Amino acid sequence: MSFRSAVITFPGSNCDRDMADALEKVSGTAPHRVWHGDAALPDGLDFIALPGGFSYGDYLRSGAMAARSPIMQAVIAAANRGVPVLGVCNGFQVLTEAGLLPGALMRNAGIRFVCREVKLKVENAQSLFTAGYSARQEIVIPVAHHDGNYFADAETLDRLEGEGRVAFRYAEQVNGSARDIAGVLNAAGNVLGMMPHPERVIEPAQGGTDGRALFESAVRGLVAA
Repeated sequence: MSFRSAVITFPGSNCDRDMADALEKVSGTAPHRVWHGDAALPDGLDFIALPGGFSYGDYLRSGAMAARSPIMQAVIAAANRGVPVLGVCNGFQVLTEAGLLPGALMRNAGIRFVCREVKLKVENAQSLFTAGYSARQEIVIPVAHHDGNYFADAETLDRLEGEGRVAFRYAEQVNGSARDIAGVLNAAGNVLGMMPHPERVIEPAQGGTDGRALFESAVRGLVAA
């Protein structure tokens, strides 16, 4: 079975090529490149990625305008059918604004842009995206964001914790996120949003490989299915 993926590009995306490169290197197949203004996705997709960047210049709220791009109706429909969707950094913001994930991403504590490697703990190692890691494994992934402070009300946070939907947690103070949450899953487990950039650490030349297991997990799980 071939692996058919797509990377969505919005005006202001700047990590779409990195995401496409990671998917091609791990799966062996180049992803479809989809423009935000398209009305439909390619048929038969196995995986959709929303990359990082600053869609629409982060005007209004980060991800708010991109969440209303024409292609997002197709992404939402695909996610609701069970197609895996990964949103990284700005992609995470878009997923929350589109209602595919709970909570919101606010300005970082201290109102400063954070751009460095950070330590994460893998909280859920049983999802499609994280099966290649071990529970509580500590990994190092870079971040680059100004609006990565994850917020949700206490009831939502308790539900995420109780249902095992916290995928990654910061092992250090990074941006003020509630309960140090760095990545969350939807209830069905097929949508993951995370602020750190796994696509930036998939081979030694990038300074680390801790992000590779995420893509390998997804490819392996989908091809096996």
